Amino acid sequence: MSHSHTTRDGPKKRGPKPKIEITSPQRRTLQEIDHFARRNGFAPTIQELAARLGIAPASAHEQVNQLVSKGYLRRAPGKTRSLVVARRLQDPPTRLVSVPLVGAVAAGPPVFAEENVIGEVLVEQEIAAEDRCFALTVRGMSMEGAGIRDGDIVIVRKQPIAECGDVVVALVDGDATVKRLYLHDAIIELHPDTTNREYGPIPIGPDTDLRIVGKVVGVRATSRTLMHC
Repeated sequence: MSHSHTTRDGPKKRGPKPKIEITSPQRRTLQEIDHFARRNGFAPTIQELAARLGIAPASAHEQVNQLVSKGYLRRAPGKTRSLVVARRLQDPPTRLVSVPLVGAVAAGPPVFAEENVIGEVLVEQEIAAEDRCFALTVRGMSMEGAGIRDGDIVIVRKQPIAECGDVVVALVDGDATVKRLYLHDAIIELHPDTTNREYGPIPIGPDTDLRIVGKVVGVRATSRTLMHC
């Protein structure tokens, strides 16, 4: 009778490699989150994501969890809009175009932003190609919750109007500031995005000269890469 033997020190069979491929719905979810962040400067909430995808919030939440587990997304601690794209899908090379850097704007008490071109900033064509954009250096920390810190450069699309929740550059009685626009009934305010109580909302009264200069559509961090919007 013949016996078959197995060697203890023989090569072990390797199991299947963990799958990091994503499904078509997950790909669409990742692209939507990335596009939203490029355009707005912050990630969408689950409700916003579900609405944009046309699916239930529970389905959007499950897809986000899958993308987190596969390493395409991560959650930044301590933020309400915590999703960060950690790994992008392979895209063709993006063409960069230059926009003028025209001065500084406050993310704290408003200061005047001098409208003189002092340099240029390269941004992705998809941000600036169809829109008239310019760049400003941020001074202050009142918008750190939106990922905008002191010394960062914001890319601004010129537009005279904005929606509630937009991060805008506004002139308040001639002084420029970057804040989140708040609109409710007859109340108009410019809100900081920080837990620092040193910064409070700027109320806009009937005698206040308010002019929306534009919407923030991108942020170039001084020590980080460009965060698209």
